Formats: sequence, C-alpha cells, structure tokens
Amino acid sequence: MFSVFVPAESSLKKVAAADLTTLPENAVWIDLVKPTGMEDKAVERLAGIAVPTREDMQEIEISSRLYIENGARYMTATLMCAADTQNPRTTAVTFILASHRLVTVRYDEPRPFVLVENKLARSCPGGITGEMVLMELLDAVIDRNADILERAGSDMDSISHDIFEPEGAARTGHAKRYSDILIAIGRKGDLTSKVRESLVSIGRVVTFVAAATDGVKWSKDMREQLKTMQRDVTSLTDHASYLSNKITFVLDAMLGVVNLEQNNIIKLFSVMAVVLMPPTLIASVYGMNFKMMPELEWAHGYPMALAMMLLAAVGPYFFFKWKKWL
Repeated sequence: MFSVFVPAESSLKKVAAADLTTLPENAVWIDLVKPTGMEDKAVERLAGIAVPTREDMQEIEISSRLYIENGARYMTATLMCAADTQNPRTTAVTFILASHRLVTVRYDEPRPFVLVENKLARSCPGGITGEMVLMELLDAVIDRNADILERAGSDMDSISHDIFEPEGAARTGHAKRYSDILIAIGRKGDLTSKVRESLVSIGRVVTFVAAATDGVKWSKDMREQLKTMQRDVTSLTDHASYLSNKITFVLDAMLGVVNLEQNNIIKLFSVMAVVLMPPTLIASVYGMNFKMMPELEWAHGYPMALAMMLLAAVGPYFFFKWKKWL
C-alpha cells in the first residue's frame, strides 16, 4: 500500500490513495509500504521515477544504494526495527527525491516513520517540501539510534555490575545466572552491531545529500542541520565502536569468571581427594586383616583407628589453610 501526504494549513495531512490513476499536485511525500507491482507502476507513472525492487534495495554496493538517475536522487539506508524486542532486525529503506517530492519505499515498520508522521500531522513549517520531510526522517532515525545505544550502554553497565559486584548468593556463582548473563551480552552485542551498521548507512546518505546541496536551493538552516547530522552520526558511530569494545571486554571478563569458578570447583575436588587420602590409607592398612596385627585384639584398637583417620584428614586441611591454598 502507499500513502500520500499533502500540506494542509500548518500540518501535513495523510490522504488515502485509493485511486492509482491520480496524484495530488501538492503531494510532498509518498510512502510505499510493501508495495505491490501495480502500486509500483502507478507511483512510477505519477511521480516520474523508477521505484527499486526489494532485491535492488538489498544490494550492498555504494553505487547501488546512492545514485542519481534522471534528476532524481536515490538513497538506500539500513534502519533498525523492533529494537525494543528480544529479536531486533534491520531493514533497507529507499529515499527518492524528485521535483521537491519525497518517495520512501520500505518493507517493514521502522519507528521513526511513525514518529515523523505524527509530528508533521500536528504541525509542520509552511511551504514544506520533500527535502524537509527527508531531513525530519533522517533526524528521527539518528535520534532513534542514539536512544538505542544509550539504553544498550545502560544495560551493559548493569551486566558489568552483576559480573564484578554480585550481591548475596550470586557471589557463589550459578550456572543459570552465568547462562543468562552470556545471553544478555550476546544480545547487546548483536544489537550494537546492527545499530552501527545503520549509522554507517545513514552517514553515507547524509554525506550524499550534503554533497548534492549545491544544485538544490536549500536554506542556510537546512545546510547547518545537515552538518549537525553529520557530526551526530560520526559521534554515534564512535560511541557504537566504544560500546562494541566494552561488550567484548565484558564478554572476556564473564568467560574469565566462569573459568575461575570452574577452577575453584576442580580445586575443591582435588583438596578433598588429598584430605581423604591419609584416612583411606589407614583404613586400608587395618582392613588387611593379617593375623599378626596386634591392634586387632586390642580393646581400643577401633577407636584408635578412627582417631588416626580423623587426625589424618584434619591435618592436611589446616596445612592447606596455613599455606593459603584454600
């Protein structure tokens, strides 16, 4: 389906595009969502552009994502979807600028589109154009990525606290707790990598738009906004790289903690084996049942053997404590 947005007083009004043969002359934004072949052809005929296919949008070459064709600027970016869920994903979105009209092609529901649509429905600048809508969308995408990174950083701080400063019974370690932490680290790492991929693609789009401003009569404020977005994308990309390094560090620390816990368990079994070795030796000696063993006929032989085994077990334990091996 596709939606058409036209200026109406001080807002951008959404018009249901039931008729595929006409298009309002003052339409500044056409939003294609999972378009059918008929809708693609209708928009191509009405807007005078070539709508890329889904396969074309998934190309990774720069030349296939950023190009100019018949005076129209084609820009494909990777945006985040479902970032608030356990299964975040990315989707390719194409922005097409032609004759001061913006056409967006997408096959998912990135949150910035809903935010911008609601914002412009409340109020929008007078004489709004497709370029201005594009700026709003790019700004919303950058803000969305910043929010995702901020939340991911906060979650990583909580995970670090759980690893290095556990409270109560968590200090002793627990297999399920370690498993949950590792899963959380893996999810944050995957989310951060997707955000960084989105930022890189958005940065390329912003650079492409900024390089094309010479042939477009954009206001000084819009040019400054482009520069601000370029700086924001650069800083967020650096922050995403820092967060990726932090996640790697936390993952290594978690694996180190698991390794220490396993070593402690193995050490406990080793110490117990050594502690029980002397009593076992004594019990083995008195279990031989030789006829000439004098203790066999002694009335206090059995208590003496028990006392010897107890002393043989306690002695190594206190020796290990003195050596600080325990």
